[in-house]
Amino acid sequence: MSTHKKLFIPGPVEVRDEVLEKMATPMIGHRTKDASALQKSISEKLQKVMGTKNTIILSTSSGSGLMEGAVRCFTAKKAAIFSIGAFGERWYKMAVCNGVPADIFRSELGQITTPEMVDEALSTGEYDMITITHNETSTGIHNPVGKISEVLKAKYPDVILCVDTVSSMCGDYIPVDEWGIDVCITSTQKCLGLPPGMSIASVSDRALEKAKTIPNRGLYFDYVELAKFVKEKPFQYPSTPSESHMFALDYQLDCILKEGMENRYKRHCEMAELVRDWARKNAELYSDPDNLSVTVTCIKNTLGIPFAEINKKMGERGYLLSGGYGALKETTFRIAHMADTTIEEVKAMLKDLDEVVAELKSQNA
Repeated sequence: MSTHKKLFIPGPVEVRDEVLEKMATPMIGHRTKDASALQKSISEKLQKVMGTKNTIILSTSSGSGLMEGAVRCFTAKKAAIFSIGAFGERWYKMAVCNGVPADIFRSELGQITTPEMVDEALSTGEYDMITITHNETSTGIHNPVGKISEVLKAKYPDVILCVDTVSSMCGDYIPVDEWGIDVCITSTQKCLGLPPGMSIASVSDRALEKAKTIPNRGLYFDYVELAKFVKEKPFQYPSTPSESHMFALDYQLDCILKEGMENRYKRHCEMAELVRDWARKNAELYSDPDNLSVTVTCIKNTLGIPFAEINKKMGERGYLLSGGYGALKETTFRIAHMADTTIEEVKAMLKDLDEVVAELKSQNA
């Protein structure tokens, strides 16, 4: 077996031993009062973490499952899909593959979706649902969802706002109710600091009422069905859930709330700034400098060294960084700083990265 490498990639992330140990908790009956109590506990803690009073839904799937369910469940006329990179494109593909009417509005790679873009699209009256990627890991940028939501509140209050916060919830500042997010989707394997395999959504009552009027919502990812088991059959799950994830999530949420959301956000900002400083000094940041991601930094590879060589040498020192994604595969690399990673761990990694780059440059001189 290979030696484990400490992950500085945009998911999955390093998971603390005590969280992994919770995954080994003995199973319980998923239709028991104990199961209801567990899901209720998780939901109440997630409401605090996400800043919402909306219904919390769990799904034994990656975040893509609840994203696909969202386009089916909340689009009556047509969806406006705003893309700032690979994962906005993915949401559009989901709509097309499910026969959901949708148009895509693309920003240049490394640039945001502006409130003006959203206003212009919605002014046509064609769209009753929009999707926004809050944090795009392929380019290392985050969208100004708060400012975008102000446009909807002021001019388009009937439009459902769906936001992908898979790679940012619990790392970046995302007050769901304050921003009026109807459907906020995230996953366990990023800033929440758990293994992959479970996704989460908060969903507003008005979105659920609208979904009830829409046919062909699917079944496994039907938000109406998922919410019914929370509301009418208190805090259970329509199909067999991953209890292992639930045990670990319940424990990890206690740890997150103990750290405090403000402190957690501050730590992520400090880690991000350390990596950005390294990039400014040694290479070049890829994206719009005014809207950089708090959880992953995308760096132009101007080092004159193939990233594969850098990552190989970093691997020998016990680290795994991430290459570029999609169209940026050959020109960028990415360093994630999320979940329970500490400032000291980021500093240690960057020190090793400095030494690796210096070593490779001397070899290539």
